[in-house]
Amino acid sequence: MIKIRNLTKKYESLAVVDNINLEIEKGEIFGLLGPNGAGKTTVIHMLATLLKPTSGTAIVNGYDIITEPGKVRSSIGIVFQAPSSDDMLTGYENLKIHAFLYSVPSYEREKRIQSVLELVGLADRQNDEVKKYSGGMRRRLEIARGLLHKPKVMFLDEPTLGLDPSSREMMWEYIQKLVKEEDMTFILTTHYMEEADHLCNRIGIIDQGKIIALDTPANLKKIIGGDIVKIKPKSYPNLENLKKLIYIRKIELINGEIIMYVDNARTNMPDILLHLEAEYVEFRSPDLNDVFLKLASKNLKESVEGGFMERYAQYGK
Repeated sequence: MIKIRNLTKKYESLAVVDNINLEIEKGEIFGLLGPNGAGKTTVIHMLATLLKPTSGTAIVNGYDIITEPGKVRSSIGIVFQAPSSDDMLTGYENLKIHAFLYSVPSYEREKRIQSVLELVGLADRQNDEVKKYSGGMRRRLEIARGLLHKPKVMFLDEPTLGLDPSSREMMWEYIQKLVKEEDMTFILTTHYMEEADHLCNRIGIIDQGKIIALDTPANLKKIIGGDIVKIKPKSYPNLENLKKLIYIRKIELINGEIIMYVDNARTNMPDILLHLEAEYVEFRSPDLNDVFLKLASKNLKESVEGGFMERYAQYGK
């Protein structure tokens, strides 16, 4: 459904998006994760033809974003980070204006408006001014508006930003329902790792304009290497003895706590505790937040150190 080829966006010498190559399948929910300023929104804006690439291109629903932007726009829906509905109008009026803008045929207009209102659970509030809507209702209206012209691809930029947990889970249900019933393709950006884990078929982690990891949530979590075990020892332990245990992949001592990455921690914990006395023990399976912090932090650290060395070399000259 989407083919990205060498997509690049530069501002002077700064590459905000740096030579990205990616393919996204029809009916896929694809998550784009990354720290602030990593290039996520810039990618979305280029794919939606709101921003022209410096080089490279992408094909969306069979249309080139550079040579066929009008056809791309007719194929997509988009929900921005900031609400863009007119809060002085009713929900119905917002959708009707959108239907005119996208040339929805007059004989289908009312049917489609009512259909999307039913889909997002706003049919009974369609005649209320949007300023009277809750945050969750506004986000649902934004999605309804994006769906009105029956797009093949939907871009969601932080779709649940600012929503309470209940509204967020409701939004997840709407997205999954649309994939199942409408066979739509979604690309979403989010800072909520549990959201990406719950929704996405695949995830791309972007940092400094580059894709630094790309896989399913389950496979990405395997990068961590075992369960995460945190132990507060009663006395300073002999870490060398612990390192000899074949099921311990990595061990660190941080702020007086032992952090270990352990294969099958539940089974091996009794054996670990034979080698030390503990004040307390915690262990859990890795999540996407652990993956994100490991990969993005490493990339950021290397960038900072590299920039320092470059400046140091220039200063030395």
